[in-house]
Amino acid sequence: MPQNLVDNIRNKASRNPKRITLPESNDDRTLEAVDYILDKKIAKVILIGKEEIVKKIRVKNLKDLELVNPESHKDTERLISEYYELRKHKGITLEEAKEAVEKDYVTFGAMLTRQGYADGLVAGASHTTPDVLRTALRCLPIDASIGVVSGAFLMVVSDSSYGEDGVFVFADCGVNPEPNARELAGIAASSAGLFKQLVGKTPRAAILSYSTKGSAKGPLVEKVREAVKTAKEISPGLIIDGEFQVDSAIVPEVAKIKCPTSEVAGRANVLIFPNLDSGNISYKLVQRLARARAIGPVLLGFTKPASDLSRGCSPEDIIDAVAITALRA
Repeated sequence: MPQNLVDNIRNKASRNPKRITLPESNDDRTLEAVDYILDKKIAKVILIGKEEIVKKIRVKNLKDLELVNPESHKDTERLISEYYELRKHKGITLEEAKEAVEKDYVTFGAMLTRQGYADGLVAGASHTTPDVLRTALRCLPIDASIGVVSGAFLMVVSDSSYGEDGVFVFADCGVNPEPNARELAGIAASSAGLFKQLVGKTPRAAILSYSTKGSAKGPLVEKVREAVKTAKEISPGLIIDGEFQVDSAIVPEVAKIKCPTSEVAGRANVLIFPNLDSGNISYKLVQRLARARAIGPVLLGFTKPASDLSRGCSPEDIIDAVAITALRA
């Protein structure tokens, strides 16, 4: 990611620091990231773990750090009770709820976020994406206006002639295997909102396909067309178009030939993929072959901001995820 964009996101977050919970205090990368976050005042950190963890924090000024031990925190019993109410329809017992909240730090962090004690959640350094996503779905309310949870990546390529000076949002790259038209519309709306929040420029969303504006036919093409129509209904003012093959969406010369009247074609900066196969494959191809920076997945569609991490993440990745989550809060 270009350093000026990184700095811009971090600086914006530091103007009004939010309380972000980091449940993986057992991970040295998390603690290294916390050192930087506190030093630069990017966020106020709620670190979940035992009291001895604080000895590993190198920053001397700890006024923006709160260390929370689930076994002794004043709100633990209330969180257990609420978690039980959320999950009892699935057959969970009160004892199982207590075990989940006290022993699973991601669950505890998600419940703190649900309650408003924390403004956002960042996890995944030592938990799998399914674990983080499952916990978020159990604990965090879904935004009714969006109606679908998705995973978006902020992608930055070296060629600034594409997207918005080389910056894109890709979605959905991590959650929905086969979204229907209404779900695609929700993914487009939330992804465009993320782009506006992080980049500060007007999002131009393209829903992708193997067809460009009627060049092919089939139920998958019809789904994309319906999604474009629905997205305009649920998010008036959203600049969105489709269906597009990817070259029509991002290459101006191709767009002039295939769809010259579209205000999105050739200029798209938000790319919405028709299914999880295409989204996940595409972000990894661009990341590896184009040496693009991929930050995410940012979890969209909840009423509270949350971000997942790769288990192979660096401290810098954690810092960026915290900054993005704080900026969205």
